Amino acid sequence: MSVIIRSISESLSEFLNSKNYTSILVISDQNTRRACYPIIKELLHKHAILTIKPGEIYKILDTCQEIWTEMTNRNMDRHALVINLGGGVIGDMGGFCASTYKRGIDFIQIPTTLLSQVDASVGGKLGIDFNGLKNHLGVFTLPKTVLIDSIFLKTLPWRELRSGFAEVIKHCLIADADKWNHIRKNDLLEQNFDELITHSVEIKKKIVSADPTEKGIRKILNFGHTLGHAIETFFLETKDKLFHGEAIAAGMICESFLAYKRKLITEQQLGQIEEYLFTIYGKAAIKESDFEAIIELTAHDKKNLGKEIRFSLLEGIGSCGFDYTVSVKDMKAALAYYVG
Repeated sequence: MSVIIRSISESLSEFLNSKNYTSILVISDQNTRRACYPIIKELLHKHAILTIKPGEIYKILDTCQEIWTEMTNRNMDRHALVINLGGGVIGDMGGFCASTYKRGIDFIQIPTTLLSQVDASVGGKLGIDFNGLKNHLGVFTLPKTVLIDSIFLKTLPWRELRSGFAEVIKHCLIADADKWNHIRKNDLLEQNFDELITHSVEIKKKIVSADPTEKGIRKILNFGHTLGHAIETFFLETKDKLFHGEAIAAGMICESFLAYKRKLITEQQLGQIEEYLFTIYGKAAIKESDFEAIIELTAHDKKNLGKEIRFSLLEGIGSCGFDYTVSVKDMKAALAYYVG
């Protein structure tokens, strides 16, 4: 899997000049069309651009149909290229559409958010939400390359930057205790993001290379995501929508509590995680009356085996295990701990 972290003007030009695509379609959303497309426009060969509405609520089949229709109307053949210019939603959905169009055409990812640079664009997981369930339909297909440039972070609102930082924290907690001890001493805007992007990409590449289709060790990348995804999905239907990283931060606190109850981490370690995540993200507005609905959503998690809800849990700071079965009672206890 090719991930290039350097100036987009160099990396994109080099990639396109080494290929001979019959046509190019850039997929963006309204935000990246305005803020990011001007950065790459003059670097591109002859191309078309399709702009869709921004947000997770549009990562659905209806939008895919719009993309496939555009590709078909432009007579894109199997020697065409899709460039996904955006965050996780664009990368997931654009890659999914390219992977299924004519049984698959080339696509590249140009991630423009911290979240997509450190996580979503790396690893070949592609998909869309279906019937309110996050990433319920999808495939594993690697892009031809991922081109990362921190220049795009300058286009982000603060809340979007904060959302992506949750995945940076996750990578430290599951794979690098020293880096965790370094980042937790600093606030969000004091971090060296160029360094952290490279660090996160290297961790994810190593794990994904060892387990491309998530049969084993790759599951540790889901730490914080079993309850986190359920929390995110639950809030999609409310006026208090959470960004992905905000929900995952809540999930990491809950799942760290589960690890503590199993004596996998110490009370001091739990306290460090909880204190830092609450400092950065505050507390999501989860009520006790929401617990049942959130827990029901974990039944659709892709790590599950039959009716067993499977979690990836920390085994100390910097290490993580997977396939831990967790009961409804324990999930309620974890949510209660979070709510306080």
